[in-house]
Amino acid sequence: MYAVIETGGKQYRVELGNEIEVDRLDVEPGQTIRLERVLLVADGDDATIGRPIVEGALVNADVVRQDRGDKIIVFKYKPKARRRVKKGHRQDLTVLRIAEIALGDRSAARDAAVVAAERQAEREAAESAAAARAAADKQLAAKLAASDAAAAKKSGSAKTAAGSAKSGGGTAKTAGSAKTASKPAATKSKTAEKPATTKTAASRTQAGEAKGTKAAASGSKATVTGKTSAAAKAAAEPAEPSGENETAAEPTTQKDE
Repeated sequence: MYAVIETGGKQYRVELGNEIEVDRLDVEPGQTIRLERVLLVADGDDATIGRPIVEGALVNADVVRQDRGDKIIVFKYKPKARRRVKKGHRQDLTVLRIAEIALGDRSAARDAAVVAAERQAEREAAESAAAARAAADKQLAAKLAASDAAAAKKSGSAKTAAGSAKSGGGTAKTAGSAKTASKPAATKSKTAEKPATTKTAASRTQAGEAKGTKAAASGSKATVTGKTSAAAKAAAEPAEPSGENETAAEPTTQKDE
């Protein structure tokens, strides 16, 4: 909703909350004044045009301050007359803030108050929802922290138990390794002893073979000596006549007879 007003011989298009600078008015800051000349009032697509002013239209404004405008330079001269005039000027102004625009049963201030109340209610609802959400998140975070602490405690106890079990297993492993180490040592000693026994058996076999060889050699020597002694004995003994010779000699004697 907006309006077109006239003051100081100038027209201004104003809306609710706008601040405008008008020519100096004889008012004090903080006062609320009514602008009488309202030329047009528009609300959406509906516009009411005054001839010259709109009957029943109301535009109120709050006086903000008395002020002065920017400095302007006014320079006048006349050619060929050596006339030069230079002046500066700052316009006296009054700053107004539009507080109300009304026509009939429509009021911009009332509509703005309704909208502001709705926005405030929405803001408060959003803040309350955000606070509730923050409280819920805080509770959830506390629960998660408690569950994490419990899980960490359980894992710590489990790790401690596992560490103790590992230490027990380490001692058992140490004993097993000692046994295993002793076993290879015994195996090594046995394996070291086996060659000695093997060597002993081999030496025994070799000694038996040597003894057998010596016995065979002595046997062969005894046989040779036996044979030699028998041959010597046979050569030394006189030869005895055999029976065949006797029987053969007898017939011859008979024939001679």
